[in-house]
Amino acid sequence: MNEVRSFLRAAAATVLGACLAGGALAQAYPNKPITLIVPFAAGGPTDVVARLLSVNMSKTLGQTVVIENKLGAGGTIASAFTAKAAPDGYTFLIHHNGMATAPALYRKLPFNPLTDFEYVSQVIDVPMTLVGRKDFPPRDFKELVAHLKANGEKINVAHAGLGAVSHLCSVLFRQAIGVDLTTIPFSGTGPAMNALLGGQVDLMCDQTTGTTPHIKAGSVKLYGVTTPNRLRTMPEVPTLAEQGLTGFQMVVWHGVYAPKGTPRNILDTFGRALNLALKDPAVIARLTELGAVIVPDDKLTTAGLQTWLQQETQRYGPVIKAAGQFAD
Repeated sequence: MNEVRSFLRAAAATVLGACLAGGALAQAYPNKPITLIVPFAAGGPTDVVARLLSVNMSKTLGQTVVIENKLGAGGTIASAFTAKAAPDGYTFLIHHNGMATAPALYRKLPFNPLTDFEYVSQVIDVPMTLVGRKDFPPRDFKELVAHLKANGEKINVAHAGLGAVSHLCSVLFRQAIGVDLTTIPFSGTGPAMNALLGGQVDLMCDQTTGTTPHIKAGSVKLYGVTTPNRLRTMPEVPTLAEQGLTGFQMVVWHGVYAPKGTPRNILDTFGRALNLALKDPAVIARLTELGAVIVPDDKLTTAGLQTWLQQETQRYGPVIKAAGQFAD
């Protein structure tokens, strides 16, 4: 009988040990690829940043960070998908100002940016540039404003769809100069830029991460940058404010989100990998080359992103409503 008891105790210990070991392995994070959702087309500004970061983060995490482009409705399809995803640390979202503008733009938003997500951190700020087709007649910003006022709705302005930052920039620009222009929506920044390069549209306002290569190649005409100060990467280019357009400034900020309920330890693990990627000299060099600026350390936090999103939501709401820009 004693031998039977000893055998049962040993067997039970073995099973318990296996269960504990299995549980520890199951809890190890990450133990499979992680998906980082990008709300816009491959090759667009947000996608470029996401892919640059994902390569570095994959090395730190020991698992591949896979980019999934989930397009449509100004980023709201991707946001809604992320909000409803399992909060297990294998789905994250990188998004820009669109998270703050969505509540004002969409009457029937299937998620609440302020309550339906966990916040990882802000990532980068990206300046905007006002560019025209290569053969657009105005030679500088002063001539551009005069040309727009003389031609009004005959001028076509491309943007990447309702809710995109290029759309928001065009709305704010039209308000600033007091001229109604014809805006042409595209399915993403890439198609919009291709239309500008091909001469099918006249103007576009977009991030330096997308416009810099074309500016350097001389394939678009640059009229100015939307930041308060000149860019380090293009110090010879004046800001729009310098050229007389007061009260118009726009910087595109990016943040990373997770489904509500994602455990804190997982958010911290992913956040540390993101933070390390943003401190890598190669990543910094590439982002700087594209005109992007990594946010200060106090914004590379959960609290930093949450606070900023709340402030930006309050800022953009009245502007969008005043412009009458809505979608169902």
